Amino acid sequence: MIKENERINEINENLKLIENKDSLTFGTDAYLLSAFLPSKGKIGVELGCGSGVISLLALSRKKANSIYGIEVQGDIADIAKRNGELNRFSDRFSVICKDLREVKSDDTFGEVDFVFSNPPYMKADSGKLNENTQKNISRHEIFGTINDFCACAKRLLKHGGDFYVVYRPDRLPDLIYALKSNNLEPKRLTFIHSNTHTPPSLLLISAKLGGKSGLVIDKPIYIYEDGTTQYTDEFAKIYESCNIERTK
Repeated sequence: MIKENERINEINENLKLIENKDSLTFGTDAYLLSAFLPSKGKIGVELGCGSGVISLLALSRKKANSIYGIEVQGDIADIAKRNGELNRFSDRFSVICKDLREVKSDDTFGEVDFVFSNPPYMKADSGKLNENTQKNISRHEIFGTINDFCACAKRLLKHGGDFYVVYRPDRLPDLIYALKSNNLEPKRLTFIHSNTHTPPSLLLISAKLGGKSGLVIDKPIYIYEDGTTQYTDEFAKIYESCNIERTK
């Protein structure tokens, strides 16, 4: 199942992950998004699924009956498909190679219960471009802005369905605007910090299609104990359970 310039890594939940050495690898943001997804046991769609790791983590924890992964890059979509086969989820994880701006709710999905994404954080014209095309597409809004991701989620979700996103705090205004422009009402927001002395480096947000106004801001999550590289008890628990407890 391995092709040139690829490797297999063993990760959480006893999963094996094929990764291209030149593309973005599995990281904390992906794992946190998988932990942020509640247990639903229904049909989900991942926008920009990359290697498929978030979907596979969700399936391994029985957070969905089935998931469709949308990925615009053909070679990366092929890796995601092979990862599904490698981990014996090919009957529950289907990969579609398509530009999300062209994806609509149709006979393939119907209307789904939830959509989730770890979208590119940087605008197409911001930051220094990497010589590696795959990394540029993963990091920059080359194949869709945050509004395009939200618009796609709106098209796919049933009324009352949920959209889950991991994103960068400095772009929170853009994200909120895109969500509300697409009738996705922000419902929960969690900031992620390296430790208690640093500003947030990531955020997790959920939004409901057609939901009523009302946002719950959960307590922040700190990854490391101050001054160390040791996980906090809370993050260690998240890492072990693949679940983030919500504020009551």
